[in-house]
Amino acid sequence: MIDGGYDCGYRVCPCFWGSAPGSLVARLAEIIPCFKGLRVLDAGCGEGKNALFLADKGAVVQAYDVSQLAIQHAENLKSNHQRENVVFYAQDIRTIDLGVGSFDVVIAYGLMHCLPDEGEIRSINALLQAATKEGGYLILCAFNARFQDLSAHPGFNPTLLPHAAYLDMFAGWQMVEASDKDLHETHPNNNIPHTHSMTRIIARKPGSARETSAANA
Repeated sequence: MIDGGYDCGYRVCPCFWGSAPGSLVARLAEIIPCFKGLRVLDAGCGEGKNALFLADKGAVVQAYDVSQLAIQHAENLKSNHQRENVVFYAQDIRTIDLGVGSFDVVIAYGLMHCLPDEGEIRSINALLQAATKEGGYLILCAFNARFQDLSAHPGFNPTLLPHAAYLDMFAGWQMVEASDKDLHETHPNNNIPHTHSMTRIIARKPGSARETSAANA
């Protein structure tokens, strides 16, 4: 797995991604009324803004990123939150035994396009889906093949799939949110405005939601 070229930013910016949660995570917080006791997996957590946001809401979070620098930043942010219900790991998600039906919420924010090929993307997506409980939610946000301006990412060659390919991976799931829209951003380490076409999905796994309901009771 590649780090997306973000380590150069992590080296010079102590909070590269900011502290506000991603838009899909904020949206999920509107859908789920209470996170207390829910188990969350954040796969490719970066500096931990999504993990800490949900931990602050009472979730029990396991968060992984391949970048040691990103995890160092996450630990620094964690100390400000004084939360013990989130644990950060500097590990490649492909090496982790995620189990089956282990998590109420699974997050893959910016992970998939950092995998080396379509086969790996499909394999990891299948593992994340298997790790999601029945009635649980999976959030996916990834660069797609429609348009990418990589001027702010020298040397980065993301794996780009069509938006439709991601939708096909969730056949049989309930699509809560699904969009293919542009993201306009500027990274603080180089100040180069650029645009990514992004697949954004919130999907709910079919089956009973009894465990999630009980945790929210």
